[in-house]
This record gives sequence, structure tokens and C-alpha cells, in this order.
Amino acid sequence: MTVVTAVVAGILALVVAGILLAYGKARPRRGGPHTYALPVAADQTELDRLLSSSPGAERDSTRISLVSGDVDAFIVRYQLARMAGRSLDLQYYYWKSDVTGNILAREVLAAADRGVRVRLLLDDINTRGFDRTYLALNTHPRIEVRLFNPCRSRTNMTKRAIELVVHYFSATRRMHNKSWIADSRVAVVGGRNIGDAYFGVSDGPNFRDADLVATGRAVDEAVGIFDSYWNSQSALPITTLHRIRRGNLPKLRKSIDRICAQTRARSFLAHLEDLKFPGMAKRLQDAIEVEAAEVIADPPEKAAADRQDNWISTRIFDLIQSADRSLAVCSPYFIPGRSGLEIFAALKRRGVQSCILTNSLAATDVMIVHSAYAKYRKPLIAHGVELYEQRPDAGKRRMSLFGSSTASLHTKAMVADRRTGFVGSFNLDPRSVSINTEMGIIFTSPQLASELADLLDRQMRSSFRLALNDGSLYWIEPGTPAPRHHGGEPLTRLPRRLGAWAMSFLPIESQL
Repeated sequence: MTVVTAVVAGILALVVAGILLAYGKARPRRGGPHTYALPVAADQTELDRLLSSSPGAERDSTRISLVSGDVDAFIVRYQLARMAGRSLDLQYYYWKSDVTGNILAREVLAAADRGVRVRLLLDDINTRGFDRTYLALNTHPRIEVRLFNPCRSRTNMTKRAIELVVHYFSATRRMHNKSWIADSRVAVVGGRNIGDAYFGVSDGPNFRDADLVATGRAVDEAVGIFDSYWNSQSALPITTLHRIRRGNLPKLRKSIDRICAQTRARSFLAHLEDLKFPGMAKRLQDAIEVEAAEVIADPPEKAAADRQDNWISTRIFDLIQSADRSLAVCSPYFIPGRSGLEIFAALKRRGVQSCILTNSLAATDVMIVHSAYAKYRKPLIAHGVELYEQRPDAGKRRMSLFGSSTASLHTKAMVADRRTGFVGSFNLDPRSVSINTEMGIIFTSPQLASELADLLDRQMRSSFRLALNDGSLYWIEPGTPAPRHHGGEPLTRLPRRLGAWAMSFLPIESQL
């Protein structure tokens, strides 16, 4: 090595060391002032009056309705945004800037214009390029936007990449929670993000998902969870992340109005009018009063790997192991691990009939997760589990408004003994167990649990069922006059199968 080469190498080493040192320091935590949910009143808002006069209005009981239809799920949020008279507390993994995302954003802005306080908490992982939108929303006197576990670098992609590498283990910890809370009276909790694919409007694959709409005591718990995240050290006001403190709200309004005036949005809204969905009063009146319900969530400190004794995975696995007769599980991303295999084996030894529904290779949107799951299929079946995989064409009977007929499973739910159930954001995979923060509702109600079990059963009966023949997997596709049998991953091309096979050798299961 020449002297010049050595000098250049030394300078580069110092530069790299300086960058790593700068970004290796703890990221600043400049949280905003603590704020809390506004108290409910007897007749201050339309939702107050509606719930104060409805059956089971007592705050110490909970009424819940299951929402499984894509468009119905949009309607619920749309109606609640329009009815809110005091507050909207919205917490999501991401909010897409597409047709449904802009329509709901317009309704949230309209709510703020009439005096509703809006707190919008979003995970930062999918916010790149949208800071100006959030800054613009934040200039409204009734709206505040905070980002969870945000990157310090907002505009420079090189610096952002370095930050993500240096802070990899903290940067991969994301807020996966989803809740839509209106007036601290009604809470929508489930697995949907905000975007066309979650409401049956995408011209690409649409996600099949489920939500629970709750009133009563469970809402108080959801509100408390939101407040704990909003006031945590990981939730930073968008204004603290930028030198530019003010966005252009008039420009954002024009952009939203322009998108909502396009043919695609107008066709969707006209479609909603034609469907004549029941109003919120009817929905809440028909909700089921459950025996017990609890909104569970990881503490926000999970983003720093703290408070491990309070993570909700313990509650989820307790629910699974509580089954005496039957267990139905729906998890789009499913990696049970050795401990999970033992749990299902123990259930089999106790005579519990276990059914699991997840995505097929053809239906999944995260192929690397499927590659990790695939090695557990044979052991699961050997342990007596009925294993089903979502077909990508399962949406043919529920066509998207814009023509897509493909479906990907996104529902995170389970039912034990048709009596106790869970719906939320939690997948049975390492990421949900130990990396992301998650939430959902555990409830006890034979009526509601049976409704959820029937929904999962219908989805399973339209999916591939896996079986073993002399140690080899095959897929049974339902159909008439007779089911079809597939000897390999059905409805996939060779490159996709090879890609999944190659990914299965990566030693990263704990991060999936």
C-alpha cells in the first residue's frame, strides 16, 4: 500500500467513523406537551345523545359489533368522522394518500373545521415524502400530528439510510396499532390501515380484514391506550422534526378536493349511496352486549424493548391455550416457531380441534414471511392442525369497485370454543410477539364469538386445505363437481417459488 493510498484510506475511515459516531448517538426525544382525551358528556354531541339513550348505555358494560365487509369498514369510519362533535383520536400504522385515504382526510379536516379536536398518531416507517402533508394538517388549530419512533433525517435519503442501519434494532420497532376513536364514545379496533386496498377499492390485490366497533367500557380502555402512546417518549410532534414548522394547509385542501372530485372518488361515493348501509344509530343499537371485553395493547415502551413483562403476546397465548374443544386462528403472517409448535401439539393431546388460516404463496404480499412459515407446515399437520391457505382468487365473489378480483388475507383473529375471541393487529409471528407494538380486543360472548367463528369458517372453506401423503404436501382446492389436488404451491409461477425457496435459507426468522 502506497503512502497516498494509506492516507486516503485513513481519511475515509475517519469520515465513516465520524458519521457512525454522529448517528450512533441517542436520537433526540423532544416530546410534545401531554394531552389527554376530552371527557364525555351526556348530550354535548350527537354520539353522546345517541349512546346515552340507547340500550346498554352504561359505561361499565361493553357492546361490540363485528365488521368484516371492506366497504362497510370504510362506512363506519366515514360516519364516525361526520358525527364526531368533540374529538377524533386516530392511531395507525400508515395512512395512504389514495382515494379512500383522501376522502377520510377530507372528513377529518371538516370535523376540525367545526371544532372537533383531532389527534393523529402515525408510525413513521411509511411516512417518507408526506411530511409536508402532516405539517400542513398540523397548522390547523384543532389538529395535531405526531409520529411514532421517527427518523431524525427527514429529507436526505443517504443520511436516513445511515440512521436506519446504525439504529437498526430500534428502527425496526414499529407501532402496528390501529384505532379510530370518536368523541371517546365509539372505538373501531382491528387490523385495517387506511387505504384503498383495505376498503375493497384497489385495482390491485385487496386485503380481507376485520374490525370490532365498541362502545362502553372498552372505549375507555382504548382511550387510555391512545393517551399512553400519544404522551410517550416515542411519539414526537411533526414540528419538532423539521426546521420548517408550518405547512401549506390551503394547498393541501385543494389537493384533497381535487382527488375527491376525480371520477374514481366520485364513483366510489356514489357506490356507497347505492348500497344504503345502515346508519350508526342502527349499527350501535344492534351491537352485542358481551359478557366481558378488554382492549389489550403492548406498552409504547416496547419500542425501546422495555416493560417486557407487559407485552400482549402472553395474553394471546393464554387465549390459545385456554381452548378446551376448538380453536380457530387467522393470521396472514404466521411463523409459529418451536414454542408455537409445542402449543399446538399440546392442544392436540388434549383433544382440541385446531384450525389455522394464513396466506398461500400466491396470495401473500410478504414473500419472505411465507418462506419462513413454509417449513412449519408439515409439523403442524403432523400435530393434527387443520391448515388452510388463502386463495388469491377468493375475492371473485366480492369484486372491487375498480375491477380487481385478487385477495390477500389480512385478518388477525382467533376464537376459542366459540365463546372467547380476539380481533386486532397481532400476527402469530416473531415481529408481533417481540418487535412491533400491537393491540386488539379480547371478548367473551358466545354470540359474537360464533359470528366470528362462522366468518373464519367461511374463509377456510374457500381456501386451499393442506394435507400430507407419504410425507409430501399437497393442496386441496375446493370446487365442483370435485376438489382439485395440487402437488406444489398452487397458482404460482416458477420464479416466485424459487424466490421463496431461496429466502428460506436466510437466518432472519426472528425479525419477521
